[in-house]
Amino acid sequence: MTKKKILIVEDEVLVSKDIKSCLVNAGFEIVDVVSSGEEAIETAELHEPDIILMDIKLKGKLSGVEAANLIRDKMDIPIIFLTGFADHQTIDRAKYTEPYGYVIKPFNEAELQTTVEMALYKHEKDVQVKKERDLYHSVIESKSSNDSIFIRADYRLNKVKFEDIYYVEALKDYIVINTKENIYTTHASMKDMEYILPAKDFVRVHRSYIVRLDKIYSIKYPDLVIEGRMKVLPVGNQYKKELFDKLNLI
Repeated sequence: MTKKKILIVEDEVLVSKDIKSCLVNAGFEIVDVVSSGEEAIETAELHEPDIILMDIKLKGKLSGVEAANLIRDKMDIPIIFLTGFADHQTIDRAKYTEPYGYVIKPFNEAELQTTVEMALYKHEKDVQVKKERDLYHSVIESKSSNDSIFIRADYRLNKVKFEDIYYVEALKDYIVINTKENIYTTHASMKDMEYILPAKDFVRVHRSYIVRLDKIYSIKYPDLVIEGRMKVLPVGNQYKKELFDKLNLI
């Protein structure tokens, strides 16, 4: 496993040595130890560390907070602030840089290691969510087509024709799109799907289901059956009228 790279920005020599020793013992790689905000920016651009430990009060023109802001504008690197000042004014200035944690000096090894590991984990999840969100926006923006949609699944965009969709199912923060040949699970909401799918062809029949009208095989309220798959789906009372209004009844 590749070691996570850490940049330490601390102008107290003894403190920086303690931090470096602690993190090396924990299995991290220290790319550099610098003492000013200016050096922090330059070194971050050069080495692209996985995380930065930044003292709030530094020698030089830039404070740790100012350096963190400049780094954040250029790179997506999580920052943990080191400070011996836990007063509200200091914390208020620092929080606007959206740090991934604080370590109050003096610290113990377990506290430091845990804070770093949690910050790395949280940042990894944030990156994953951002990728999913960007791909999801690509799906929304792809609604320019009159007969199909691009569905994000397995980090790919898959073209699916509206006529091939049998029904859509809500599953917590995800939706499951069922076609004749495939099942796609993607991060979206039922309201999003109601916006995307053409209203003349689809209807919401339950808080958890949207169906394509020409895929309905039979209805015996409070259930309906999807043709081909012969899947039985519930019909919610509040959606019953809209469903029957869209059917060609004799």
